[in-house]
Amino acid sequence: MSGKLIYLMGPSGSGKDSLLQAAAERLQASGCRIARRVITRSAESVGEDALGVSGEAFARLREEGAFALSWHANGLDYGIPKQIDDWLASGRDVLVNGSRGYLPVARQRYPYLLPVLLDVQPAVLRERLIARGRENHAQIEARLARNAAFDEADDGCVRIDNSGALEDAVNRLIGLIMDARACV
Repeated sequence: MSGKLIYLMGPSGSGKDSLLQAAAERLQASGCRIARRVITRSAESVGEDALGVSGEAFARLREEGAFALSWHANGLDYGIPKQIDDWLASGRDVLVNGSRGYLPVARQRYPYLLPVLLDVQPAVLRERLIARGRENHAQIEARLARNAAFDEADDGCVRIDNSGALEDAVNRLIGLIMDARACV
């Protein structure tokens, strides 16, 4: 029996990292593993439980086959460790923090993945991006425009609204994963 890959996506500032942190204990208790991303940015500046590496180290890891999935977005490289294949093969569900732009490739590699899109109302998203202070005004507007373009696409994703209480989004995510298990 193989596990299910849950592919969580959402615009920068949608609260993916907050959702993962808030849901981690319940997910792990249910047997779901959360993959730790490798990213070419300091983990401290990311705000997530990621392994920050240099661009050279990332390229070397990719060449060595260390990643099950890897992509480039917003000037950064991201990788999901190959270890997820072992977890999936052993029957464990695995949740990854993915990229909407990379979803078609991820679907080719894992045809039965559960794509989950974390939605946030545009005004809330703008406020969050401004509050975190990582980007200037032009960069924030570019992110919002990119998000609007993705929102127009019918990508077959299950959507979770994270504009309100974080616990509501956590409960919805846990429910989706439990429902996905029942369908296997």
